[in-house]
Amino acid sequence: MEKILKDSISAAHEAGNIIMKYYKTKLEIKHKSVNNPVTKADLAANEIIKKILISKYPNFGWLSEETKDSEHRLSNEYVWIIDPIDGTKEFIEGISNFAISIGLVKNQKPILGVLYNPATEELFYGSKNNGSFYNGKKCQISTLKNIEKVKIVVSRSEIKAGLWEKFSFKQESKIEIGSVAYKLGLIAANKYDFFATLKPKNEWDICAGHIIIQEAGGVLKKIHDFTTPTYNQKLTLQKPGLVGGNADISSTFSRIWNNKFQKLR
Repeated sequence: MEKILKDSISAAHEAGNIIMKYYKTKLEIKHKSVNNPVTKADLAANEIIKKILISKYPNFGWLSEETKDSEHRLSNEYVWIIDPIDGTKEFIEGISNFAISIGLVKNQKPILGVLYNPATEELFYGSKNNGSFYNGKKCQISTLKNIEKVKIVVSRSEIKAGLWEKFSFKQESKIEIGSVAYKLGLIAANKYDFFATLKPKNEWDICAGHIIIQEAGGVLKKIHDFTTPTYNQKLTLQKPGLVGGNADISSTFSRIWNNKFQKLR
């Protein structure tokens, strides 16, 4: 596992070097779907990560936001789950809230994760039973249990859409960050207390961050039933949303969400 982690970190750094050549430059932007942009930086980063990891681990499956999916991965024991730039919209805007996300799963469970923000030079990584680390320092998730006092990281787009207005968090307690992967890293590193997303997310958004949070002593759960996400699924979208942090805060917010949801139905 140590060698795989080292190779994953190397791939993230190589991709980061490429990405920074495009950062804050005039970019040609294409749209894969509504509100889902892609740039040459995304594609170039994806290419170098795939080249490095597949050459070293040819028998591992591959799932990436920027690679056409193949169901062949479903029969693999080990599968890479990659987002070469999570937070492309922020990257395009020149905002440093984005990250390269490299996750590895074994039998549908995450066993290794690397998150790298080349703009801020923040590196988060972890592997099963080996802990997680932020720029070389061991991570320990926030132990705060009072949900009224938490600093929660939330999506810029969810705030803009008014999705958080139904919850009673104070404005100053909500920290707006675009990239889901980056948010998960920050939670693992105890920069903030708690993470939640009220919209579905893909496996590549959360896989690496999941194991990093887990190894920091936290959990990542589906918001509606508090079950743990599994990976390398045929349908990659995790619905309806997610919570992450220490188990107490996460379960408390899951209950709050369910109470709100029941009233809205």
